Amino acid sequence: MLNCGAMPLSPPQLFAQSPEQTAALAGRLAGVLRAGDVLLLEGPVGAGKTHFARALIQAWLGQPEDVPSPSFTLVQTYARGNQTLWHTDLYRLTSPQEIDELGLFDAFESAICLVEWPDRLGNEAPTRHLRITFAQGVGDDLRDITLNPVGDWAHIAALVQND
Repeated sequence: MLNCGAMPLSPPQLFAQSPEQTAALAGRLAGVLRAGDVLLLEGPVGAGKTHFARALIQAWLGQPEDVPSPSFTLVQTYARGNQTLWHTDLYRLTSPQEIDELGLFDAFESAICLVEWPDRLGNEAPTRHLRITFAQGVGDDLRDITLNPVGDWAHIAALVQND
C-alpha cells in the first residue's frame, strides 16, 4: 500500500511494496502531468528509476509501447497529440554543456521531462521541478520513494495524500 505524509509539511515518503505499486504511483502521476513539468529521478542503480519512468510513459501514452532505457541513446521522446514527453538518462554525461547540446534545457520549458541521474545537471536544474528519490527498502521489492516538489506543484498534491 502506498503511504505518505502531508505534502505541505515535508517531502512525502511513499513505501511501494512491489513493482506493481511503484507502477501504480507512476500511472497516477502520468494523469496530471503537463508541459513544463520536470521530474528528476534519483537513486542508485537498481532502485527503480527506469521501472517508474517506463510505467509513467506507458500510462501517459494510454497504450502499450516499447519504452527502452535511454542509457545509450541519452534521450527518448514520445508524443501524444500536441504534447511531448522526454525521457533522458544523463549517467554517461560529464558536463552541462553536453546536456545543452541535447536540447534538454529547451525541453524543460515545452515538454514533460523525466531525467534520470539529475546530479549531472549540476547547478542547471530547472528552478521548478519534482525530485523523486528512490531507495531500496527492507525487502527485495520494497522501495522508499520520496517526492520533493520545488516550486508550485499543487496539481499533484492530491496524489500523495494518504489513501
